[in-house]
Amino acid sequence: MDREYSDEIFKAVQNFLVLNDFNFETDEERGAIRFRLGISSKLKYLRYSILIGSCFYIVYAVSPIDSDSDDENVMKEMADFICRANYGLRSGNFELDMNDGEIRYKTFVDCDGVMPSEQVIKGSLGVPSLMFNRYAPGMLDIIFRDSTAKDAIAKCEHE
Repeated sequence: MDREYSDEIFKAVQNFLVLNDFNFETDEERGAIRFRLGISSKLKYLRYSILIGSCFYIVYAVSPIDSDSDDENVMKEMADFICRANYGLRSGNFELDMNDGEIRYKTFVDCDGVMPSEQVIKGSLGVPSLMFNRYAPGMLDIIFRDSTAKDAIAKCEHE
């Protein structure tokens, strides 16, 4: 299924990745770019998907560890945690798929009338890893240690 996207935005993001030695895959039919990025948390890496639109692009950074969608309490605590973490965030937000437990961070870059600079692209890729570095300890405490969202968020925001 082909979709419309800006070839110029696609090339700007692709050029940034090439210049910075990223190992990535492109899907030019769908206007998508994918790669893994190592981070300095217990998660070790994130799976990135960049979806190019006609005048924007969206960066999704997906955790390699999902919340247990079969455990109602874990999902409730993770949803609460995600809401608490998102409150006050300025550059993107966490998302939780209530069907399969996938946890991801999303940034949106509006390119209407302007091409994204290298600095804008760098920031849009860097923010998700910074947010996972900050909040992954709490997520892992909920998934593996039966922590409450309130205790997990306090650990992340007060350390």
